[in-house]
Amino acid sequence: MSDGGTSRASRFERGGVRKTAEGLTHLTGFGNEHSSEAVPGALPEGRNAPQRAPLGLYAEQLSGTAFTEPRAHNRRSWLYRVRPSAAHPPFTRTDNGGIRTAPFTESVPDPNRLRWNPLPAPAPGTDFLAGLWTLGGNGDATQRTGMAVHLYHADASMDRVFSDADGELLIVPERGGLLLRTEFGLLHVEPGYVALIPRGVRFRVELLDASARGYVCENYGAPFQLPDLGPIGANGLANARDFRAPVAAYEDVESPVEVVNKFCGNLWTATYDHSPLDVVAWHGNHVPYAYDLRRFNVLGSISYDHPDPSIFTVLTSPSDTPGLAGVDFVVFAPRWLVGEDTFRPPYFHRNVMSEYMGLIEGAYDAKAEGFVPGGGSLHNMMSAHGPDRETFDRAGAAELRPQKIDDGLAFMFETRWPVTATAQAATADHLQQGYDDVWRGLQRHFDPLH
Repeated sequence: MSDGGTSRASRFERGGVRKTAEGLTHLTGFGNEHSSEAVPGALPEGRNAPQRAPLGLYAEQLSGTAFTEPRAHNRRSWLYRVRPSAAHPPFTRTDNGGIRTAPFTESVPDPNRLRWNPLPAPAPGTDFLAGLWTLGGNGDATQRTGMAVHLYHADASMDRVFSDADGELLIVPERGGLLLRTEFGLLHVEPGYVALIPRGVRFRVELLDASARGYVCENYGAPFQLPDLGPIGANGLANARDFRAPVAAYEDVESPVEVVNKFCGNLWTATYDHSPLDVVAWHGNHVPYAYDLRRFNVLGSISYDHPDPSIFTVLTSPSDTPGLAGVDFVVFAPRWLVGEDTFRPPYFHRNVMSEYMGLIEGAYDAKAEGFVPGGGSLHNMMSAHGPDRETFDRAGAAELRPQKIDDGLAFMFETRWPVTATAQAATADHLQQGYDDVWRGLQRHFDPLH
């Protein structure tokens, strides 16, 4: 899909004066073959790697999947840049800060239900990368399986550039807008939106507010894709056309820039003599995206019973077992509840999948108190959970009129394997004590005579 020339004014300068996202243009459509150029004529015609690339640029392919994966699953983009990515000095190890990576061996998987308050305020001058804090995860990043749950809290924009060789990053802001300067161009996300940064893509995070807080799912496995719809049909859930990709914009900087690379669980740093965000044109389908969660087309029952939460899946990372995801990203967006003779909040259940839930705004309809924006809960596989006592009592006595749920926005990272909490998460001051108490007082009502 061509950008129709909208990107031709999209050159940007390092640390530019723009601190809002107004006026940004985008390409639309998840998984499309996009193309964009910031300077007319920068994209070669009829071939990917001509003998001499236009305008003295270097042609370079970025592969997010193996060359021989099926065409429908293949992810790759061609970049036309001022300097090739190969032009850099050696990387050296640097401190990992609060970032941890699978396999998580410092703790054991915990069957207990856990819940955390939001991350505390960061030290002054903390950027997005320094503000990342790993709660837990599963799998093995070196084997490209599993996922990790991170949180972030930052009060400063990044001067450095970051890329993740271990997986793609799904960024879920809860407080504060972000301007993401990527190799492909600029994306703006704020609370209620998500951003998807593919494996290996370099980017910088600039804050649009005094501070920013949120969640990150690091997906080590197969790239996120839209879920199959099955009997739902051809439409519904997250519409492909609502995903926005950036138009080409390049950074022409001839001065030292720190570049940090996450590789096999550790952070490595190098100081380039130029900015690596120097892509003047590109085409392909291995690209970043932004998505407005309020555009999710919610489906549900119009007769009785509460459907399984799989109908709220925005993106899924498939595994080698059909229907069993390495990780699903699920959103509980504004919706109507109309089920007759139905307990309308989420039902009590035990699940073979493991669930980490976060709250972007408002309240969640299954938890009356204690679950706050910026916080999160972990219910590992087969851990019994469901509505708290207050919610159960209220829902069981409610008059069942059509009800609009529009005072909250919650989400879930659901994964096929248990999530092992990191040692820092298991001992954190903001880990809530006595979470089990929310189910205390669920009384016996059984009467065999009625």
